[in-house]
Amino acid sequence: MNQLLDFLPIALFVAVFFSTDAPDNIFLATGALMAGVTIQLVAFWLLKKPISGQLKFTFWASIILGAATLLLRDAAFIQWKPTIVNWALSVALLTAPVLANTNLLKRMLGAQMQLPDPVWNRLNYGWAAGFFIAGALNLVVAYNFSMDFWVSYKLIGGFALTFIYIIITVIYLHRLGLLEEPEKPQEPSRAEDRT
Repeated sequence: MNQLLDFLPIALFVAVFFSTDAPDNIFLATGALMAGVTIQLVAFWLLKKPISGQLKFTFWASIILGAATLLLRDAAFIQWKPTIVNWALSVALLTAPVLANTNLLKRMLGAQMQLPDPVWNRLNYGWAAGFFIAGALNLVVAYNFSMDFWVSYKLIGGFALTFIYIIITVIYLHRLGLLEEPEKPQEPSRAEDRT
């Protein structure tokens, strides 16, 4: 259910953009994106699901930059949104260890994976670099390709980059031997118990 809610705003944005032939379809799509993130936040609240800081930040970035796009009739604001969100995530990952003495990646995923702190630190810096690269790539596409291409990239590129980061992370952890299940101690056989 969470994945469906996470996909809703971008799906609405792309669907409205490509289903209208009007010259202002980016503005209609921006309105749909703003509606989508609002529905997403309300759905999380109604379903009593935790609303992460990342979701709150994405919501406000979409609303503020979407409003600027609509009021000023300038698509550049909404095109900058993925970069701002990605770079904010990068900065958060880099500064949390210094300012709050915490590794955000470990805090989010520590319950699912037990890793040594040096590995968590390298993963934290790796994902920070990944978010920075994603933000930079968004600007490259936004300023060097058509609006149609950028909207398609927004739909596919973000998911593709995240998938690539996950694969790199899994390969890295596998090479360190950190993905194998720890061996369970064997229980002594009944014959060994009697001796």
